Amino acid sequence: MNALTLIPFALFSGAVLAEQKTEDLKDMSDPMAIYTQVGMGVTDKGLNFKAGKTYETGQDNRGGMNLVEIKGVAGDTLGWRDQNEQVDGKPIYGGVDDSVDSIRFRNFEVNLANGRGTQLDINVAFGRTSYVQTVENAMQGDPTIEKTTAADISYSFMQAFPKWGKFQFFPLAGVGVNIENSASNGFEFPGMFGLVGMYSKLAITDDIWLMYNPMWVTTLVGSDIYKDYQFGGDSNLLAHEVSLSYKISPRTSVRYFGNWNDKVDYAHGDHRIEFNYQF
Repeated sequence: MNALTLIPFALFSGAVLAEQKTEDLKDMSDPMAIYTQVGMGVTDKGLNFKAGKTYETGQDNRGGMNLVEIKGVAGDTLGWRDQNEQVDGKPIYGGVDDSVDSIRFRNFEVNLANGRGTQLDINVAFGRTSYVQTVENAMQGDPTIEKTTAADISYSFMQAFPKWGKFQFFPLAGVGVNIENSASNGFEFPGMFGLVGMYSKLAITDDIWLMYNPMWVTTLVGSDIYKDYQFGGDSNLLAHEVSLSYKISPRTSVRYFGNWNDKVDYAHGDHRIEFNYQF
């Protein structure tokens, strides 16, 4: 075989390998997709960074991924929130500074055969405004409001439903525990909560998709202050997330996210633009 014969063979082999690599990529519009990735977000509270890595679960039909996010870096310098904005004479936002706002770790495992998955979600927030029960206010029934380091740890189950035209739904349910470190009480476990929600996707085109993800959380057990005030001064909270995404390439996407709840309207919620890359 001469060199001229080898040239088209080499070109064909390279094209096949490139096609195979593309076929191995996961659907980035699927909230249950397992793939190695990095991302960065520009938000109204600073910069967000994330990295995810897949791992072997030991089962042929089961995939796993660990995902770490660092949020709110340089919020005072790079964020665009007006911290002086008020409604009825009260500040809308808590203080935003240049330190890290929160660190989030998630572990996903998905059964690739039936679309059923589990998620361990650990979110540690620094300087979060919390309602704290002390010995004094336990007698009065009124909470003390403090800045705390707080962790929300939850475990939930998720199920991918079959596609229905351009729509697909991914309901989930789980339970969690809160941990707080306050100046008044130090480390404590104020209570447990339950959560029910759903990821829902509308495929507008092959490269553009819209998602709406409502999540309802409610206190289950704990101190009286926790059960009555934990979620925005109430026992429960309905949170909303909407995202509009565009797939630039099979490996790259850009997304807009908006987050709000029944205590904070959309305009005063969290907003970010996020860039993601799949390895």
